[in-house]
Amino acid sequence: MTDLTRQEVRDSADRDFQLTDKELARLREKAQFIRLETIRLIEIAKVGHYTSVFSAAELFAALYYDVMDLRFAEPKWPDRDRFMMGKGHAAVGLFPVLVEWGFFEKEILDNYTRLGNPLGDHPDMRKVPGVDFSSGSIGHALSGGLGMALAGRMLGKSFTTYVMLGDGEMQEGQVWEAALGAAHHKTANLVAIIDRNGYQLDGNVDDVIGIEPLADKWIAFGWETHVVDGHDLAAVTRLLRRLKADTSRTRPVCIIANTVKGKGVSYMETEPGWHLGYLDPEDAQRAIDEIKSKVI
Repeated sequence: MTDLTRQEVRDSADRDFQLTDKELARLREKAQFIRLETIRLIEIAKVGHYTSVFSAAELFAALYYDVMDLRFAEPKWPDRDRFMMGKGHAAVGLFPVLVEWGFFEKEILDNYTRLGNPLGDHPDMRKVPGVDFSSGSIGHALSGGLGMALAGRMLGKSFTTYVMLGDGEMQEGQVWEAALGAAHHKTANLVAIIDRNGYQLDGNVDDVIGIEPLADKWIAFGWETHVVDGHDLAAVTRLLRRLKADTSRTRPVCIIANTVKGKGVSYMETEPGWHLGYLDPEDAQRAIDEIKSKVI
C-alpha cells in the first residue's frame, strides 16, 4: 500500500469519527476557558507560563472533554485513562480542568500558589487529586508513561496512557530511551503527544538543538506517527477518537501537534519572551478581550 493510499484510508477512517457542530462548539468553549483561567490564575501567582498553556489548550480540551475515560469526582478510579505532562510548567492550564471534573474544590484553585496551597507551578501527584505524575524536570514523563502502560497491561486493564511532551524535551536522551522501550514492548496503550510550538526557554528549539526530521525519527523508533494541526480541534479530536477505538494496533503512537506558542493572544505569538512572565492589568485585559473575541 502506498503512503498516499494509507493517508486516504486514514482520512476515510477519521470521517467516521466526525464531530457534530455542537461537540466542536463545546470543545472550542473549553479551550477558551482554559486560556482565560490561565490568565486569572497567573494574576494570583504574579508569574507563570502563559504561552506554554496557550499552545496546548486545544489538546487539553480534546483529551479531557471528549476522549479520555474519566469519572466525575473519582480521580483514583482504577480504570481511568492516565495523563502526564513532560512540560509540567503548563499545569496552570490543567488545574481548572481538574476542578471541572470534580477532583478538588474551586476554592483551592482560587488560592493558586498561595502559602499552604497544594497547587504550584508544576503538578504534584502527592498533593493534587487527578494528577497522575509529578513533573518539573524535563524528560521523565515518557518513561513514567511507559511504566504505567506496561502496568496496565500486566493488570489486564484497558486504560490508555497519554503523555504530553514539549518539543524542547526532544533534546533529552531519556525520552529516546523510553521511545525505544515502548516500541520494543509493543505498548499500544501508550500515546505520546508532542506540543511542537517551536520554542523553549532558551529560544527557538531548532536553534538550541535541532530535532528535525522529527516524524521520521519516531517512525524509525517503531512508533505509529501522525502529524496534525494542534489548534484544529476537529482534526485533533477525530484522530484521538480513532486511535482510542483501534483495538488492533500493536505499536505505541506519537502525535506531533504543530502549534503556535501563545496561540490566541497576538502579542504573545510573536514574542518568545512570554515563556514565563506576568501581565499588568492593561495587558491582561487586552489578552482577555482578544481570546473572547475569536474562535480558534
